[in-house]
Amino acid sequence: MPSDFVHEIPPRSGTAFELRKGQTLRVIDPRGEQVADLLAFNRSDIHEVISSGRTLDYASRIYLTTGDLLYSNRSNVMLEITADEVGRHDFLLTPCSKDTFRIIYGDTDPHRGCFGNLAAALEPYGVTEDMIPIAFNCFMNVPVDGETGELRVDPPRSKAGESVSFLAHQDLVIGLTACSALQSNNGSFKPIAYEILD
Repeated sequence: MPSDFVHEIPPRSGTAFELRKGQTLRVIDPRGEQVADLLAFNRSDIHEVISSGRTLDYASRIYLTTGDLLYSNRSNVMLEITADEVGRHDFLLTPCSKDTFRIIYGDTDPHRGCFGNLAAALEPYGVTEDMIPIAFNCFMNVPVDGETGELRVDPPRSKAGESVSFLAHQDLVIGLTACSALQSNNGSFKPIAYEILD
C-alpha cells in the first residue's frame, strides 16, 4: 500500500532514512532533468554497502533498468529495480563534492555537493565520509564512447513526474539527494521526491 505522502528533498540537499526488506522506494523527478544520488547500507552492518563495481560486473553492462539487481560489496543483493520510466541512470561517477566543483568548475568557494550532503545525512547512522562509495545516480545520463572510453554528462532523459522504483532485499539505510551539480541537471537545481511503499 502507498505511503501517506510523498517526501520532497529540496534542491542541492540530501536526506537519509530506513527502508525495510520488502518495501519499495520510488524516486520521483517532479520537474524533470534532475539527478538523485542514491546510497544503500545494510541496516545491521553499515560496512556492507552498495557496490558499483560488483553490480556492473555481474550485470555485464553499465546501464541498468527494470529487473536489474544492485549488489553490495559482499555480493549480496541490496535492491532490485522493479519499475523504470526513464531507462537511463549512471553507476560510474562519484557523488559531486567540494573537490568536484573546485577541479571541474573552478569554484573558489565550492558547495559541499552530494558527497557532503550524504555525509551529513548519514552521520547519525554511523557512516563516515570514507565509507561513502559511488552512488547509483538516478536519472543521470552519462554516454560512454565504446571505442575511446570517453564519457560525457548529458541532460537527464527524465521528464516531470517520471520515476524509478527499488525493492529492498535487506533492511537498509538509504541516502538520497537532489544533485548539486549544474552539468548533471541541465543547468538548474530542482527538488527530488520519494515515497516508500509497503
